[in-house]
Amino acid sequence: MGEHYFSAEPVSDARRRTLQVELAGRTVRVQTAGGVFSPDHVDLGTRVLLTHTPPPPADGELLDLGCGWGPVALELALRSEGRVWAVDVNARALDLVADNARALDLTTVHPALPDDVPADLTFDAIWSNPPIRIGKAALHELLGRWLPRLAPGGAAHLVVSKNLGADSLQQWIAAELGLPVERVASAKGFRVLRVDAAS
Repeated sequence: MGEHYFSAEPVSDARRRTLQVELAGRTVRVQTAGGVFSPDHVDLGTRVLLTHTPPPPADGELLDLGCGWGPVALELALRSEGRVWAVDVNARALDLVADNARALDLTTVHPALPDDVPADLTFDAIWSNPPIRIGKAALHELLGRWLPRLAPGGAAHLVVSKNLGADSLQQWIAAELGLPVERVASAKGFRVLRVDAAS
């Protein structure tokens, strides 16, 4: 079986490639490589998320869950003074997001494995293009771990393909996690879901 972008230690070609992408309204150069999610461009779902999500809080603790090479984390850091946790299980992705943040002088980006994030930390914002293809059980476990860690007044924005279960995921978040959730945008076959902290 071939490896996936959610493999912890990818063995596919690690050669770096340079991309020019638009983030936070400016053109930046970033490094990507094989073995991470969407190595050739900012994927459509992430672009929908970045386009249809309100500006992040000006400061606080911000989380990019499933950061890949870093488009969401970098966007957050370009638009906020907050500390950005770029979380992924993929070691290559974490190396890339660290190097991309460094190249852009973004000192607030903190790449981390899930277990390296302090367990008592809560988040003022979570932005995520979650790894739907890890399977429903693993996805539910992932979201069940992180969404309840929203700080009071905090909100998560998730982008999910309509064809990959966005509507059923919305229902699951409400029913199983007991968190307020609504669809705030729909574009190009994707839904953007807003999840609010428990009141």
